[in-house]
Order: sequence, then structure tokens, then C-alpha cells
Amino acid sequence: MASEARLYTFSQETKDKLRKFRLGTSRASDPQAIVYQINKQSLEIAPADDEVYSDMQALADDLPDHSPRYILLSYPLTLPSGRLSVPYVLLYYLPVTCNAEMRMVYAGAKELMRNTAEVGRVIEIDSKEDLEEIEAKLGGEA
Repeated sequence: MASEARLYTFSQETKDKLRKFRLGTSRASDPQAIVYQINKQSLEIAPADDEVYSDMQALADDLPDHSPRYILLSYPLTLPSGRLSVPYVLLYYLPVTCNAEMRMVYAGAKELMRNTAEVGRVIEIDSKEDLEEIEAKLGGEA
């Protein structure tokens, strides 16, 4: 992890946003998602915009077709036992059409993003359609 920490950076503002999002979504009744991207020149990891998505279709519509993204997702769901669970995961969006250079940039920062965001699990998705099935993937963790 030490080499990634020297290569990739987070501003203090981004670290604060990550923490606030993690703590603030644990009681949310709707899905909450924020998209993060890496600046190719500075290798800084930051939010793609200030939007917090609660609609998976709107999130899918806004994802780029040829560029990877990290998506922090807090997704409330009711387990078969009837208990409410709010998994907090990192979706690693890696479209099959993205170029090798960007694939390497995002692959290199994945663990740092996971640790900095303090997520429990990373789920790799390679298409926008995978977002439609995310509840089934999350439910499988129980």
C-alpha cells in the first residue's frame, strides 16, 4: 500500500467527504452513490461531481462508456431474515472498452481507494447493466 499512497493522492477535502458520506449513509433509507475518478495527470482521486445518486438508472446513465470509475455505494436492503442491512461497498466500474493505460491507472489505486473509503467489499462491474443487478449481488453477501 505504501507505493500506491505515494503515487495516488486524496485532498483533505476529498478525505473529509469520504468520511462524511460513509457516516451519513448508514441510516439512509434509499441507495446512496457517489462517483469518483482519477485525474490522469496528477493521479489525484476525487469526486467526479457533487451529485449523490439515489437512482441506479440515473447513475448508470451518467457513467462514461469508455472510462473506469469508482462508485461508493450504500445500499439499504432487507435480508431474508427480515433484518435491515446497509452494505457499504466500492463498485469498481471497468468497461471492457476502456484503454489499457486507464485500466492500469485504476487497477493500481483500487486498494488505496478501498482502504481510504473504508468499504467492506469491492464489487467489479464492467457494464452499466450490472448496476441493475446490484441488489442481487449485495444480497449474496449475507
